[in-house]
Amino acid sequence: MVSVRDGSSLASSGQATSSPADAVDVRPVILLVSEEHTDYLLDEFGRYRRDYDLRTAHSAQEAGQVVKALQGQQLALVVTESVLPDADVLATFHHLRTYVPTCRRVVAAHWDRFRLDAERFRPGLAKGKYDAYLLMPRGQRDEEFHTAICELLSDWNQTVAAPVVESLRVVSPTNDGLTLAVRDFLDRIGIPHLVHHPDSEVGREILARLDGSDHSGAEPVYPVVERWGGEPFTVASVRDVAISIYGRPDSIDLDRVADVVIVGAGPAGLAASVYAASEGLSTVTLESEAIGGQAGTSSMIRNYLGFPRGISGMRLAQRARNQAIRFGTQFFTGWPAVRLEVGGPARQPGEPHLVCTDGGDVRARAVVIASGVTYRRLGVEAIDSMVGSGVNYGAAMTAAREMEGLDVYVVGGGNSAGQAAIHLSRFARSVTILVRRPDLRATMSSYLIGEIEFNPRITVEGCRCVVDGGGDGRLEWIEVEDSTTGERTRREAGGLFLLLGAVAHCDWLPPEVARDPNGFVLTGRDVPSTAWRDGLPPENLETTVPGIFAVGDIRSGSMKRVASASGEGASVVPLVHAWLEPTPAPV
Repeated sequence: MVSVRDGSSLASSGQATSSPADAVDVRPVILLVSEEHTDYLLDEFGRYRRDYDLRTAHSAQEAGQVVKALQGQQLALVVTESVLPDADVLATFHHLRTYVPTCRRVVAAHWDRFRLDAERFRPGLAKGKYDAYLLMPRGQRDEEFHTAICELLSDWNQTVAAPVVESLRVVSPTNDGLTLAVRDFLDRIGIPHLVHHPDSEVGREILARLDGSDHSGAEPVYPVVERWGGEPFTVASVRDVAISIYGRPDSIDLDRVADVVIVGAGPAGLAASVYAASEGLSTVTLESEAIGGQAGTSSMIRNYLGFPRGISGMRLAQRARNQAIRFGTQFFTGWPAVRLEVGGPARQPGEPHLVCTDGGDVRARAVVIASGVTYRRLGVEAIDSMVGSGVNYGAAMTAAREMEGLDVYVVGGGNSAGQAAIHLSRFARSVTILVRRPDLRATMSSYLIGEIEFNPRITVEGCRCVVDGGGDGRLEWIEVEDSTTGERTRREAGGLFLLLGAVAHCDWLPPEVARDPNGFVLTGRDVPSTAWRDGLPPENLETTVPGIFAVGDIRSGSMKRVASASGEGASVVPLVHAWLEPTPAPV
């Protein structure tokens, strides 16, 4: 075995040997660190040899040398025993993180020390000092261990590495606002892609097939996206991409009446889609943006039941979507509901309700409103004019990759802001969270606060707000006001991410659907007694209109958490069933 202390590849990796002049290894690196068990770990990780460059080190010092010597290769994963001969493991991870903040970090404890060291490592896991504490494999096909490894590598490839396989190809000369929006949409729905310059070999080949013309006389409109079947088309909006993937609502037979139409495909809408379709209801789900809603933009959700290592919003949304499709749900994205026409009669299923979109209407006997909320706008014209050019509402996972080496600001104190800051810290030189309150304790989960406090790249400034910003074509600076003193300071800023709280978007609903003063939909006993029927309030998740229900963030009094939204989405289905199949009247 060739020593890897200088960062050279393992001759035993199964790869063809060649001199540096012949080929350059661009595979991501998996680094295995152990004083006594490097050969054993190397054998256990043999299944990854084709796609990853396996390196070993026997100490923290050697591990540091390997990382410093990497030449153009990305470090994807570091796996170390729970005890090293020359340094504390968590201190080693912290040191490695200063060089490669994007890599995933795993403690693989030897079975002799697994229980002994578990308590010592548990607090570090809660603070994000590493990603997983696992029992070192004890034999062949230890799939529990390798499932955890594959999940971490999948997360790294999704959020850090450039795609190797392209499901769609995009051609654009610049990373303008529309191109970035298309990329973000494709990332959020889990479609790997790359952007090619028009002058590149791939770009010229795609443009030559655009409308069957070589476009020698006129510059095409960008971006250009290549369809699944290889046919390229110009994109005027993200909706154009959504149509090419999911189609249009008017593709549904106009005479067909669905049992239920679900407006919104965030966690609540997805849960309702799964449970409604699994119970045999014909189900159509409309989503105005990407499946997953705001939760789908989260880089990592760590407090959702059943995912101890966390799960990205995109992965959670796509798994739920695939589950719903398996049961028969039909999805349409890129089509916000613009109008709801109430059917009748009011006391029992009769004429269907009509949900209208610009791409066609859907008729259904029951409607579930799960349209969620949008982020509140900052209200500073200079800032809002640069959305897509350094300014982003929401986490914008795609934009995070563009922040490498820059100073970035996150405005907001909720969990979404905390998750965005942690993800951005993997790329940006510094991340500053600005909040109106003195600190984060009143609005953010404890586990996120602990992880932020430990992260050396993130700082929190309380009693601060952004009042101005500018730059030459894209954001270059912001002006921050101290709300306690009124003092304003100008700061260089490469990116600004605004997560300012929830605003209801219910203008499309008819007046018959009652809302609270903030525009959120009223359900159950929150409905004014003047709107009760026969002296009884509507069902728990039912609105003032029979057969129309509301779940998730759009519902007045909801918890604004992924788990509670999913629970409401599941809970509404029995109420839909009861509405569609009313109890027969006594004879």
